[in-house]
Amino acid sequence: QVQLVESGGGLVQAGGSLKLSCTAPGVNFSIRAMAWYRQAPGKQRELVASITVRDIRNYADSVKGRFTISRDNAKNTLYPQMDSLKPEDTAVYYCNTVPTLYNFWGQGTQVTVSS
Repeated sequence: QVQLVESGGGLVQAGGSLKLSCTAPGVNFSIRAMAWYRQAPGKQRELVASITVRDIRNYADSVKGRFTISRDNAKNTLYPQMDSLKPEDTAVYYCNTVPTLYNFWGQGTQVTVSS
């Protein structure tokens, strides 16, 4: 079973920035559409940013203009650069493919934005 490994979360003040990372040994990100998802307490998991094999990016309206998804194929790593963070961005952030693969869900990384 493969699990993606997310890291880089933490506590940040509103208006601050964080850059998360996602890696998975043995998984070739370059041949897959990838995405970042998040789940806030009491809410369903939602897709916030995706990137296709051809590097076409899409964002949820709630993060458009503030988040930037990217990947480093040489390092097999997926990133979101998250700027101008808001308290409503508080959630556990996960990466996975698009569409998602059940056995790829990792533990996620907690992002907490204080007001």
